[in-house]
Amino acid sequence: MLRIYITPEEITDHEAATVIKVLDAGWHMVHLRHPSASLRDMRRLIESIPMRYHRRLRIHGHFELVTEFNLGGLHLNRRCPTAPPYYSGPISRSCHTIEEVKSSTDCDYVTLSPVFDSISKQGYKAAFSHDQLLGLNDIHTPSVIALGGITPQHAEEISKYNFSGYAVKGAIDQFLNNQ
Repeated sequence: MLRIYITPEEITDHEAATVIKVLDAGWHMVHLRHPSASLRDMRRLIESIPMRYHRRLRIHGHFELVTEFNLGGLHLNRRCPTAPPYYSGPISRSCHTIEEVKSSTDCDYVTLSPVFDSISKQGYKAAFSHDQLLGLNDIHTPSVIALGGITPQHAEEISKYNFSGYAVKGAIDQFLNNQ
């Protein structure tokens, strides 16, 4: 299963160290998600992460940094819904409905959320029934990554659905401490 860590909204003082720790622990990808960060702040953050990890980083904005740092792709969302015209590399997308998943054929994977009640967003409840998640078995492209309320206990539960992996925001310490 693909394992993805999605950073908090705000850049933290120890973020580069956390990213390195996550990737060293065998996680496949880290999404740098900072919606209000300046281009300068994002550049500084990426520069503080060793170059050997750059291909395992996806960025949620400031897409010009993808080619500047040879990053592992970009992630589309409501704030940044389209890739720049010059870009032809890996793309992922945030989806909040099954219909959005089905229409995201241009992506190598999508996140579907919230699968469980969110840990990082208070009041953000699971949006899909058991039957809806079983319906993912009929979707063969793109790969679907479970997001929202994923804890080590839920990681095993999602294996009964057609998820290609899971993404974690709020419970990353629980995962790292269980390894």
